[in-house]
Amino acid sequence: MGKETAQKINKSRAIRRLVIWYKRNSAVTSIVDTAASSAATASNVAGNMVSGAGSVVSTASNVAGNVAGNVVSSAESVVNTASSVVSNAGSIAKNTLQPLVFDPLKRLQNNDNILDRVEESQSNRIWIAVDGMGGDYAPGPILEGCLEAISRFPINIKFVGKIEKVKDAAEKTGLAESLENEIDNNRLELIDSGEPIGMNEEATAVRKRKNASINVAMDLVRNNKAQAVYSAGNSGAMMASAIFRIGRLKGIDRPAIGALFPTRDQTRPVLVLDVGANTDCKPSYLHQFALLGNVYAKDVLQVKKPRIGLLNIGEEECKGNDLSLKTFELLSSEKSFYFGGNCEGRDVLSGSFDVVVCDGFTGNILLKFLESVGGVLLDILRSELPRGRRGKVGSAFLKSNLLRIKKRLDHAEHGGALLLGVNGICVIGHGSSKSLSVVSALRLAHSAVNHGVMDNLNQLQKLQVLNS
Repeated sequence: MGKETAQKINKSRAIRRLVIWYKRNSAVTSIVDTAASSAATASNVAGNMVSGAGSVVSTASNVAGNVAGNVVSSAESVVNTASSVVSNAGSIAKNTLQPLVFDPLKRLQNNDNILDRVEESQSNRIWIAVDGMGGDYAPGPILEGCLEAISRFPINIKFVGKIEKVKDAAEKTGLAESLENEIDNNRLELIDSGEPIGMNEEATAVRKRKNASINVAMDLVRNNKAQAVYSAGNSGAMMASAIFRIGRLKGIDRPAIGALFPTRDQTRPVLVLDVGANTDCKPSYLHQFALLGNVYAKDVLQVKKPRIGLLNIGEEECKGNDLSLKTFELLSSEKSFYFGGNCEGRDVLSGSFDVVVCDGFTGNILLKFLESVGGVLLDILRSELPRGRRGKVGSAFLKSNLLRIKKRLDHAEHGGALLLGVNGICVIGHGSSKSLSVVSALRLAHSAVNHGVMDNLNQLQKLQVLNS
């Protein structure tokens, strides 16, 4: 394809996007016209008021003399000022709102380099492979979340799944047009695959079914066609696929799943790992989890000196089972991070720790318990609100507060957990993930890629403890 042909195609795409933009923003045009019309009407009303005020001034002057004349003449001055302000409302409204409608067209007409800037912007977007068949509700909600994420973040999606099923789901959910638009814009690509690994299947099934959707998605990362992978399917299968396809980091025995939990400080979540990948752990595994979590907290959470905690039944170093006692000894002697001691269950969400390590059995119970807290808390608050009119008024005032509380506690807002310890960025979503969870998970994947997490994780192999 020649350069001129490519430019014509790009220009037609830009014009098509502009037309779509205008259709979506027709409401803005209506607002401009309505504002201008309302302002003109208001100006006429104000003019009539001024005229009436003038008659009042004249009559009052004849009846009550100069004193009343002075008073009403002041009124005339005030109304005149009001008339001037209102008459300018039309021009103010147009000047404020009109650029929202007409500026995109002017930029397309007057700037010959717009297509070059679009292409440059496209080149800065990262590719993420998505297992479109993984999850309880796939592929519809997964596709919906991907389309939403593409419009919000600088990412492109390689959507892996059975193409016929994906297109059927797009038709049923009203996403067919959006899907075709993103394919035309080269921001989404459909990759054909076989059936997914079921939630009730063994993780080792990934070795027998090479064309399973998670394997195809993982191969895209291995072949450098994508910089991260996301799946809401069988988490054990995803970990197995990651180990077999892209491998573990050197010196890491077992990868861990790290989940972000909210704390009292909404700007500083805590990373808890492992939350399900390894139900039986050795002290050396938990030591490696701490090293992985320390890197993640520094790079993605932007904590200069993360405080590492060991989940235990008490703060004292003599507390806990054999695993806890031996792990405490290892973490205390580690010089590459700051170990803050044991972390009791009540301290996990306190904000006192940035990373909390535990075995996968305990961590998964903790994760599932937290997922239920948001819904239970909101139900309690609703049941305690007064009934009748007082309750409705109170609920109206508290609605925004309740929504913020739900957002902070809702696991869908965090979207997914990172599989740390493998040689690539993998985000595991909840099996019941819908579009909001997918958007949040893809945001997490983008953040991990953008902050160069893998570069620093690969530096761990230089530590003597991982080479011993």
